[in-house]
Amino acid sequence: MPTLRDLQAVIESLWPASGAESWDAVGLVSGDPDQGVEHVHLAVDAVPDTAREAVAVGADLLLTHHPLLLRGVTTVAETTAKGSVLATLIRGACALLAAHTNADVVATGTSAVLADRIGLTEQRPLEPGASPGVGLGRVGVLAEPITLGALARRIVDVLPPTATGVRVSGAYDQPVRTVALCAGAGDSLLGNPLVQAADVYVTSDLRHHPASEFREQAALADGPALIDTSHWATEWLWLDVAAAELRRAAGVRVTVSDLRTDPWDFAVLPNAPAPTTEHHSEGA
Repeated sequence: MPTLRDLQAVIESLWPASGAESWDAVGLVSGDPDQGVEHVHLAVDAVPDTAREAVAVGADLLLTHHPLLLRGVTTVAETTAKGSVLATLIRGACALLAAHTNADVVATGTSAVLADRIGLTEQRPLEPGASPGVGLGRVGVLAEPITLGALARRIVDVLPPTATGVRVSGAYDQPVRTVALCAGAGDSLLGNPLVQAADVYVTSDLRHHPASEFREQAALADGPALIDTSHWATEWLWLDVAAAELRRAAGVRVTVSDLRTDPWDFAVLPNAPAPTTEHHSEGA
């Protein structure tokens, strides 16, 4: 049986920690490196529900995309969510490890998986890394132009359902072919030249002022439309790809959580004339 230390080495080969952003907190969070690992469970978020699920399915390691301890805490009391996660996992003899921005930038990372699923070809990173095909975000082209509304529908169909679906800024019928994207939060890339040159930029967690300023400038300079997606949903797509890579490399059982850890439960939307209703209410 491989040890947790062995799994750490495999994970490092798949998603090198050197690829993580300087602010990130990737790697082992809890667990004994000498413990045996036969079963790894994957989830986007380390929350009480996914911790309980990992223990219930008999996992020895919970591998999450988002780090539990990205920001400093002064307590891990079980009255706190993070303390509850750690207590549940430690009692269940289940280690916890995070692969975050180091899993975003690899050639089969979160953005690459999203780009593949919506049919982009000629893919390249928005911010290239040290090796070919490695870097943050992706830009590529669709096989043929489609409308912005049709692309939004394709994205809704590809992603797991969430309360908020997708939000779109742009004309429903405008043609798009070149698509820039960043799975997860990507407003830091709004000024990227490849984003500015695309027909549409797809990402998550767009805030009012950056999105408003971007679209007002785009209106003046014939710039890209915006599609705002669920952060959790875009990164959840990566879990199946990561699980397959881990099975091949480590030879252990790997399962994927289907729990929806998107923070929103439902949306209440006003009635509006088509096509606005269609492309603003997907997944509600």
